[in-house]
Amino acid sequence: MQRRVTPFPEEVIVLKGFKNFLMRGDVVVVAIGLMVALAFSTLVKAFTDTIINPILSRFQGGGGIGLGIQLGDKGNPKTFLDIGTFLSAVIYFVVFMAVLYFFIVLPYKAVMARQGQSVFGEPAAVKTCPACLSDDLPAAATKCKYCATDQPAVAT
Repeated sequence: MQRRVTPFPEEVIVLKGFKNFLMRGDVVVVAIGLMVALAFSTLVKAFTDTIINPILSRFQGGGGIGLGIQLGDKGNPKTFLDIGTFLSAVIYFVVFMAVLYFFIVLPYKAVMARQGQSVFGEPAAVKTCPACLSDDLPAAATKCKYCATDQPAVAT
């Protein structure tokens, strides 16, 4: 049997590293999360376009071109300040973020809690070094990681 020799072993190593990167669990989770977010975004956009926008336009009344203020000639859409579209975008954002929170973040936190991991929790307590004023030292640190001065004990 003859052994196959690749002409460019560096390329094989790079491709293998790229494959390993793509197959990591967190990359796959992020990719699936983005796809789910895109699907939810499409649903929420359809909701605001078909339900919210007509309701906001109804507040304009009459044969207006939408909920807003006409800045120039009457009926000219180029000089119309469309407040209804802005309100629709705000509602879209709030609904979309609520959907992401209740359907992705909360279930993810529950799954990770069952595995014994805490995610999206409170940040760790920190203190400020009195000598160099760095403000990212862990609360339990006894020496500053930047200037190596002794740190006072934090009262618990």
